[in-house]
Amino acid sequence: MINTKKGNSVELLKELESNSIDLLVTDPPYKVATGGVPSENNNVTLNKNRPKGILTEHSQLIKIIPKFSEWIPECYRVLKNETHAYFMINSSNLLELANEVEKAGFKIHNILIWRKNNCTPSQFYMKNCEYVIFCRKGKAKYINNMGDSKIVHDFNNIIGNKVHPTEKPVELMKYYIENSSKENDIVLDPFMGSGSTGVACLESNRKFVGFEIDENYYQIATDRFNGTKNGEKKRKEKDLQAQTLFGNEM
Repeated sequence: MINTKKGNSVELLKELESNSIDLLVTDPPYKVATGGVPSENNNVTLNKNRPKGILTEHSQLIKIIPKFSEWIPECYRVLKNETHAYFMINSSNLLELANEVEKAGFKIHNILIWRKNNCTPSQFYMKNCEYVIFCRKGKAKYINNMGDSKIVHDFNNIIGNKVHPTEKPVELMKYYIENSSKENDIVLDPFMGSGSTGVACLESNRKFVGFEIDENYYQIATDRFNGTKNGEKKRKEKDLQAQTLFGNEM
């Protein structure tokens, strides 16, 4: 089952019933310094002479990014008791997100690290990892694969064939989903982007609820969901070709 809506995630979360979701997995929008100067209320002021500080979401310039405090409490409300949540984040926003997660009532289990087996070159240290806040609502609940799961886990990044600038590998999302839910559970991603979480749910026989404000990415996600059985196989073949092409140079 796929249940998606296009619109403002902050408002759409309010439409969900309390204690109705079995798992949360999301890569939310957050501030990234790439150019310009941020002004009050998270608005963006461009500075052509000093290009740094732009606030972006998914590499697109936007005027307002929803504050963590606006939507994390809603995520806590809609999750059932004794469930897990995964919040993906970069190093710059990790502490702020962790604080808001705890304020909402979540208990943090670990800070997980997705170590990318391939990454793009950089003038400084290459950013070959991303962080994931792994937390729970209510009493502690064991993950399904206790023996083999590690805090640091390796999955290839998508290089050369992204349909979304911050697109995550389906296999990575399946790793979290299969560790923290069972078949036919309902998984929520309020910032689904191009739909990797939803595809992972389809491939692992979970139900999916997802929101996306961008019309273009919403349509891409919908097309991926509709074509998962046939089209995702071709997509993976393209990913493998791109990784083979670029992987030895990273």
